[in-house]
Amino acid sequence: MTETSQPRQSRRRFPVLKLLVAVLIGTALGSGVFAVNYSEATSYLGTAPETCANCHVMQDHYDAWAAGSHANVATCNDCHLPHDSVVAKYYVKLDDGIRHTTAFTFGNYPDNIVIRDSSREVVDSACVYCHGAMTDTLMYTVKDGESISCVRCHSDVGHSI
Repeated sequence: MTETSQPRQSRRRFPVLKLLVAVLIGTALGSGVFAVNYSEATSYLGTAPETCANCHVMQDHYDAWAAGSHANVATCNDCHLPHDSVVAKYYVKLDDGIRHTTAFTFGNYPDNIVIRDSSREVVDSACVYCHGAMTDTLMYTVKDGESISCVRCHSDVGHSI
């Protein structure tokens, strides 16, 4: 009897293993769908400025933009994403998204959100993209290799809080 009972036990364990794997995969997929839906992740693929206010820490920035001089002519993406290629645009969007999601999830947003140097470069490029004809005629004085930054002098143009 022991010879015939061993294959029966193996057959019984195999469906249990299949069921366990199915439950784990279903749980992972269900959690993923819930997280994407809850975080409104697909909305970040678009260009609507309201999307930036999905995260409560960005509400003041959104409100300041809406009351600012660029609200009728530029969206968040127009200023905060590169204009040179779709790949660069979605790379920056992904990089920022990962950083923002991590900060939001772990609650480590600083009290005062400060633009990173790489983001400042993107914003400066966006300024020149739209205002290049005007800025071409300006004479810049640079000291000790310091780079020119549009937002250094015009930090309140897009939105100021």
